[in-house]
Amino acid sequence: MNERDERCRRIPHSGSMCLLDRVLEWDNNTIICEAVSHRDKGNPLSCDGALSSVVAIEYGAQATAVHGSLLGAKDERTGQASYLAAVRDVEFKVSWLHDIDHPLTVKAERLIDDANGIIYRFSLYALSRLLVQGRFTVMMSMDRKIRVKK
Repeated sequence: MNERDERCRRIPHSGSMCLLDRVLEWDNNTIICEAVSHRDKGNPLSCDGALSSVVAIEYGAQATAVHGSLLGAKDERTGQASYLAAVRDVEFKVSWLHDIDHPLTVKAERLIDDANGIIYRFSLYALSRLLVQGRFTVMMSMDRKIRVKK
């Protein structure tokens, strides 16, 4: 199984909805991923070949999901269902992503983490150019477990 397939197996999306191509680096608080799917005319979130920068929120959310999965092996919340509960302070520096020629760098950094949820800051870059940034609140479900797809 290749890296992309393995990563897609661990988040709630599959196939073309798995937008990230690879994890560049990660540690306990930060993950940095790369994506080129923004240039794909068949991107499931595009409209007539155009991809709004609002979709950056999904790129960031997928990076946080991958980060949670990678951390899961050493976390007592392994397999615990989580939900994107809020998106705040989003700043759009561009209107569109489909016309960005370079790969996207997607960074997510944990700011606060407790038993009920996590707050992440996310950002998308092309080279050193900031495209979109904001914050997520991810809430943890106390009563449901999720399963990794086989």
